[in-house]
Amino acid sequence: MGTPHSPDPVKLFAGIMYDERLEIDPVLRRLEKKFGQTEHSYGPVPFSWTDYYAPEMGGRLKKSYICYTGLIDRDELPAIKLWTNRLEQDYAADDRRKVNIDPGYITRDKLVLATTKDFFHRLYLGKGIYGEVTLHFQKGIFRHFSWTYPDYKDEGVQKFLITARAGLVGKIRKE
Repeated sequence: MGTPHSPDPVKLFAGIMYDERLEIDPVLRRLEKKFGQTEHSYGPVPFSWTDYYAPEMGGRLKKSYICYTGLIDRDELPAIKLWTNRLEQDYAADDRRKVNIDPGYITRDKLVLATTKDFFHRLYLGKGIYGEVTLHFQKGIFRHFSWTYPDYKDEGVQKFLITARAGLVGKIRKE
């Protein structure tokens, strides 16, 4: 029989997609004020993997990927997702988002994204939020699943995530 224990803390991560006409710096400053200094980032890059968001956000989208210096407890993710949803609404115009913030976390062995949408591969975390294991880390690389979003398979995003994971592993070893 296993013995319950608290899991290691994790690295907070966010994928931030936005209309390129939006001045994104105020959004990034609010994220840093809430979650701490940016440790690693990738982008912005043109978001060209799908046109799913075009009807709501327009066709000129960019995306940045950021992880923060501090570590969080995994059970903080639902509250973080609710906070980022409110931030999205602060920048919405005419009931359309101009920014989409997908928070998640990186562990030694996976990347988990928060979502409000239920599906067969997502687990309920509480407060109306689900968690999705989007990637798993094995033999030195992040590997994807059939449901993994295309941008998370991108070579640049993969390199960013490996760097972010290395920072996490280094911090956990020091504790």
